[in-house]
Amino acid sequence: MPGAPAVFADPLLFALLSGVVGLLVGSFLNVVIYRLPKMMDRDWRVHCAELRGEVLPEQERFSLAWPGSRCPACGHAITAMENVPVLSWLFLRGRCSACRQPISSRYPLVEAISGLLCAFAAFHFGYGWAAAGAMLLIWCLIALTCIDLDTLLLPDSITLPLLWAGLLFNLFGTFADLHSAVIGAASGYLSLWLVYWGFKLTTGKEGMGYGDFKLLAALGAWFGWQMLPLTILLSSLLGAVVGIAMIVVAKRGRSVPIPFGPYLAAAGGLALFWGKPLTRAYVGLL
Repeated sequence: MPGAPAVFADPLLFALLSGVVGLLVGSFLNVVIYRLPKMMDRDWRVHCAELRGEVLPEQERFSLAWPGSRCPACGHAITAMENVPVLSWLFLRGRCSACRQPISSRYPLVEAISGLLCAFAAFHFGYGWAAAGAMLLIWCLIALTCIDLDTLLLPDSITLPLLWAGLLFNLFGTFADLHSAVIGAASGYLSLWLVYWGFKLTTGKEGMGYGDFKLLAALGAWFGWQMLPLTILLSSLLGAVVGIAMIVVAKRGRSVPIPFGPYLAAAGGLALFWGKPLTRAYVGLL
């Protein structure tokens, strides 16, 4: 980007403004997390009906923009004052103003995480394309994490544009050179694809979904192939630690599927901010 405007010249002010933007986008991410899987389910039902030659009854319009936000318990329309990120939830004490039913604490948590990470990205990278790309990546990883936790799905409508966005940012060498980014995208997909088929041929079971391949491909497009070993190592370690804890502490059955996307997203976040020093440390240990 050209020279920073005066309002962005101060790193702390730029971080503060970016944090506010992150809070606002975090509010929209809650809409994406809740509605996108339902929209996908609707589309699948329509396509299946078309293949069977059936016609489904006409349904109410449903998208990311329509209808307006409502309480899922009583249908109360959320007003602008009830939709201020984090503050509204605190003011309402986590309950709907109409029916007093609890509102999930995940809503303000998503908003707060988005705001804090965007502020840190702005402070870490400074004004420029790197900060803009980091915020875009953060928003996508937050949405993918929550959707995968809820549904065990990583939507193509997020992972594939994220992959292309990484390549476009790296046309200018923002996070990696384009050559490394292209190889990273291909290697990221193929590495987990090979693991998937090796596990399936050995056990007869599916160990992960195709969305995981696409997410790692996207991370490879953003950071280049050099970051893939670190990303795979970190995500595997995080997955193993959390998985063992859930089995031992929460008594979760070993046959219950555990989404891998959140661990890939967490590893991608670590790679975004500290990938190079972590890679140097890792290589030094070897």
